[in-house]
Amino acid sequence: MTITHPPQPETSAVRNLFSQAHVCLTACDLAEKIRLALGLRTAWRAGDLALEPVALPDVVEAGRPERPELVHPGRLPRRSITTEEGRLALIHAVTHIEFNAINLACDAVCRFQAMPEAYYADWVQVAAEEAEHFELLHRLLQAGGRDYGAYPAHNGLWDMALRTAFDPLVRMALVPRMLEARGLDVTPGMMRRFESIGDRETVAALEVILREEVGHVAMGSRWFRYLCQQRGVEPEQTYLDLLDDFLNGEIRCPLNREARLQAGFSRNELARLEQRCSRRK
Repeated sequence: MTITHPPQPETSAVRNLFSQAHVCLTACDLAEKIRLALGLRTAWRAGDLALEPVALPDVVEAGRPERPELVHPGRLPRRSITTEEGRLALIHAVTHIEFNAINLACDAVCRFQAMPEAYYADWVQVAAEEAEHFELLHRLLQAGGRDYGAYPAHNGLWDMALRTAFDPLVRMALVPRMLEARGLDVTPGMMRRFESIGDRETVAALEVILREEVGHVAMGSRWFRYLCQQRGVEPEQTYLDLLDDFLNGEIRCPLNREARLQAGFSRNELARLEQRCSRRK
């Protein structure tokens, strides 16, 4: 005899995109967060998530494991990549960035609930790809006998999420178009460092990450420009003004011009950023 069970009523956390993203954002267990981030993309593509605005508790501290210990950036020890410990510490630093990026993508979904549907398609995709990046690097750490949390880290990415929580335009400018764009600038140099010690496996992982991060920054550019158009403000000057307001105009060079052009920066915008670099020398 076949026993059938009546279907259980769906909760808002099951069928609501914003609730699901919030669950992922606040999850502390590492495996659970990865599963939820990947599941968001699967459910979105299947049409199983509704875009119904919902009141959610504000998230001041994103969910994370007890480790790594979070310290001020100035307290992070400097290690040479020519040692095995230094190599693993650098991989860990990038792994930590990718972990934080999962939280940032989920926060961009559940915090800003009045954006077009295509916006959520983009950031659900980003959340899943950041989870894949994390897994890629985490496997390299584990192959070296270390786990995520083995080294101290800083909380700069999430700190910027809190500083930009009041406005999606500011978030798009200062997280994907500033912090993540900085990753486009520095990753080729990291790849050369790993190449110099014969670590082709980490170079290959960073190649994948760099390629997909160009797409993430491009999404930030697209939605930043969309919001500027909605508000009738000029994007390039608005971006520079936000850098002044939040970062005292600080820009680090050299810029990865090719990657930034692919990611939605204009040539004029890059020239203006590089002028700021030269003035600070």
